[in-house]
Amino acid sequence: MSRTINILPENLANKIAAGEVIQRPASAVKELVENSIDAGATTITIIIKDGGKGLIEVIDDGRGMCPEDAAIAFERHSTSKISSFEDLETIRTLGFRGEALASIASISQVELRTREASADVGTKVRIDGGIKIEISEETASVGTMIAVKNLFHNTPARRKFLKNTNTEFKHIYDVIQRIAISRPQLELKFVSNDETIAHFRRAPLAQRLKDVFGEKQSGALFDFGEETEFVAINGFLGKPDFARKGRIEQFLFLNNRYIVNRGIQHAVFQAYENLLEKGSFPFFILFLTIDPRRVDVNVHPSKLEVKFDDEQSMYRFVLSAVRKTLTEHDLVPSVGLRGDASADIGMALRHISGQTGGTHRAENWWKSPSSARVPAGAGFAGVNNSGDEIVGNTVPSSQMESIPKESPYSKSSIWQIHNKYIMVPIENGLMIVDQHAAHERVIYEHVQAMFSSGEKESQQLLFPHTIEMSPGYAALVNQLLPDMEKMGFSIKMFGKTTVIVDGVPNDVRPGAEGTILQDMLNLYKQEEQDLKLEPRERLAKSFSCRAAIKAGAPLNQAEMCSLLDQLFATQIPYVCPHGRPVIVRLALSELDRRFGRTS
Repeated sequence: MSRTINILPENLANKIAAGEVIQRPASAVKELVENSIDAGATTITIIIKDGGKGLIEVIDDGRGMCPEDAAIAFERHSTSKISSFEDLETIRTLGFRGEALASIASISQVELRTREASADVGTKVRIDGGIKIEISEETASVGTMIAVKNLFHNTPARRKFLKNTNTEFKHIYDVIQRIAISRPQLELKFVSNDETIAHFRRAPLAQRLKDVFGEKQSGALFDFGEETEFVAINGFLGKPDFARKGRIEQFLFLNNRYIVNRGIQHAVFQAYENLLEKGSFPFFILFLTIDPRRVDVNVHPSKLEVKFDDEQSMYRFVLSAVRKTLTEHDLVPSVGLRGDASADIGMALRHISGQTGGTHRAENWWKSPSSARVPAGAGFAGVNNSGDEIVGNTVPSSQMESIPKESPYSKSSIWQIHNKYIMVPIENGLMIVDQHAAHERVIYEHVQAMFSSGEKESQQLLFPHTIEMSPGYAALVNQLLPDMEKMGFSIKMFGKTTVIVDGVPNDVRPGAEGTILQDMLNLYKQEEQDLKLEPRERLAKSFSCRAAIKAGAPLNQAEMCSLLDQLFATQIPYVCPHGRPVIVRLALSELDRRFGRTS
């Protein structure tokens, strides 16, 4: 019987491995620049042609290599970064696997020139397709210059899958941009087809961000930081009006290494809660610093993926740190009127600085909404003009004292238009509140508070409601029953498809008890299809939307004052749970401009 298992030749094995390490020209640029950084370079020049397919040249002023090191640098698993398993456990360098140079050399034509500061002459190494064809002495500057030509020339199947020149150029620029952000002390020059694309000089991080993103975009960022005994986080968060339709401008660095981690990205997204429009993603730059022993960076040859020893704790830490920062920076919607024929209302989320936390009390907000907070969960109770209660009382008795006994504004100064919006004169203009969105926010945070505290508030129904459901909806009720009971529902299953509701949360409007469950489940299923949210999050959103007062419901002065007081008792009063603005502000200066007033 003939043998069928063979050991692959080293050259072929390197070509196969190169497919994991070097996926496109940008991968080669990343590996080469990281080698330069690990070599202590302070200035790096990157030159490319034809999107890196024709030429990639990286020049640095690092330590350089001696002739012996230069000769073996392109051997597989040759590295100066680690020498033992203990070193692997405490990696602080960007490179360590010893695969990049071998992979690059196996699929291209490489020329290396390098010299140490203590040497009089340098070393030149030429390799073609993984085969060394020259090692000689050569005049060279201190540092290293490596030129990679005709990438994938001997693996045509891989080369044909490369994108066009512009696409590959964009990927390379993304790599350089990430390095520029993470290493502001490093001078970087990027040249493409003999044109200087970017020249980032050494600068503080704030200035580097201006150089990378421009004045306007960097001005929409605010910095933050949080630290514990085990991990520290700092960086910059983007204002919601600078959200993007994709995740391309989300920068996450672990010990100054750019990484991709879906858990951390989701934690930041979740922290923004509903400040973003559906389908939008926040702009952020985060730097995580953690003991290398608590993270594994040796997950994939690209070194973009990492694993934390406690993923859940890391998720909660990032979520908490980002959410805390966002709640300390009030984001107040404002409107401007532009144009000649009609008012073009443009929404812009405006950062109100100088806020440091506290309580959103009514005696402060009409001047400039402060970031003050009262315990979440204050509801809205009122009586309409006909004398009927239109919204259930959701204010726990323990929190009644936190609601101002008297509003600081005159009842006659607040009015409702089209039974939709509440108009409130403020010190420097006019505040406009969407009554439905405002009540949504109040109920949403009240439900979240009940989930956290375990204290449910329910009203028993004199006449229970019996609801026939499809098997799918009945199964959904069974699945969500524990959480719905924590919200205040009292539900019994009768048979396989019959649901009996004999108690509902206090937030449910009188008259809506029979439809609230079905309406909430319908919206829950929509949210399930559109958003990747936790079940409790979807429940809170769905319930708050269906339980809130609707547009078209008339409110008297007492009701409007109560709603406003309790809106500003929430954590994030400026957007509803689905991301729509709750409040917009029209500045007095804008009105003066429209009427042509100069004083």
